[in-house]
Amino acid sequence: MRTITYRDALREAIREEMLRDERVFIMGEDIAGYGGTYAVTKGLYEEFGEKRVRDTPLAEEVITGVAIGAALGGLRPIMELMTINFSLLASDLLVNSAAKMRYMFGGQPAVPFVVRMPSGGGAQRAAQHSQLFETWFAHVPGLKVVMPATPYDVKGMLKSAVRDPDPVLFIEHELLYNVKGEMPDEEDEYTVPLDRGEVKRPGQDITIITFSRMLHLSLQAAE
Repeated sequence: MRTITYRDALREAIREEMLRDERVFIMGEDIAGYGGTYAVTKGLYEEFGEKRVRDTPLAEEVITGVAIGAALGGLRPIMELMTINFSLLASDLLVNSAAKMRYMFGGQPAVPFVVRMPSGGGAQRAAQHSQLFETWFAHVPGLKVVMPATPYDVKGMLKSAVRDPDPVLFIEHELLYNVKGEMPDEEDEYTVPLDRGEVKRPGQDITIITFSRMLHLSLQAAE
């Protein structure tokens, strides 16, 4: 076992999936040389080159449209938006295009792409960068929405999301990137299912169902 940060767990998952499957590539705003808003993709451009680590314009709807097209064409994009707040600019493509493809065409086309987005309140990001939209998107048939809480879960769930045949919105709380947690050794591959919960602290008096950063706060309150 070893201890790494949430950020490093994300980077490991992306790198391992890119090594495993040449169809996987990443695209987004400042993800190449700069390494992304929270430095998650730092170093991947140097390893995989510009064809598989692609900077994009500051245009969320364009990034999303390209990712959907690439997924329909047989690739497996991982796209990154700087913040979930501006996913609203891409919401028509996510809701009326990506999420509906299977329903409109008899279940035939797969749309395998991941939308990575920082989110979360409490980080003093001001009015336009502090909103939470995960529950909005969770009401859309055809979209899978996950918001992992720990380094172990974020790595395993991102690997599952990349391999999933449907669009997955992968939401990362901004205050978790430096959180550390125990992980299997790097050579011990694992995935975490996208559709299961986990009991973190058994008890008999009350049940709290939560996700993301609120898991940590709930465990603190339980103590």
